[in-house]
Amino acid sequence: MSASAELYFDDFYLGQKFNSTEAVRVSAKEITEFAEKYDPQPFHLDENAGKSSFFKGLAASGWLTAAIVMRLRVETIRVHGGMIGAGVEEIRWTEPVRPNDQIRTEAEVIGLRRSKKRPELGLVTIFTLTLNQRDEVVMKSTVKFLAPLRDHA
Repeated sequence: MSASAELYFDDFYLGQKFNSTEAVRVSAKEITEFAEKYDPQPFHLDENAGKSSFFKGLAASGWLTAAIVMRLRVETIRVHGGMIGAGVEEIRWTEPVRPNDQIRTEAEVIGLRRSKKRPELGLVTIFTLTLNQRDEVVMKSTVKFLAPLRDHA
């Protein structure tokens, strides 16, 4: 199956891995612009304020990290018709994302089941590690999404 092929529920299997092909560089400007709009805390807005905080420097909002991970997930796991979110079981931020960090994802399918309410869909559960350029885990997440069954598309 080519990397650009759209996937149906039938194409997923337990243990299947999806690694992002590129890393996303997070700039200081992106960190502060996101914080100004969505998470206006001092350690996300200002380097000096960050230095005297828990983070000891400017740190990206975890929600910015999560949004970037969503982008990487959608680009890496190309679900036919789009990836329809069905919930987040867990999200943990384990290390701060700093200016100029490059983050990438490694995801694994850990659960599969057909929908009882919508027989044309299946539910896929994936566990994702988000790593920086030093291979430090900066976020862990377990999410569910819907994917269509091929014979119902």
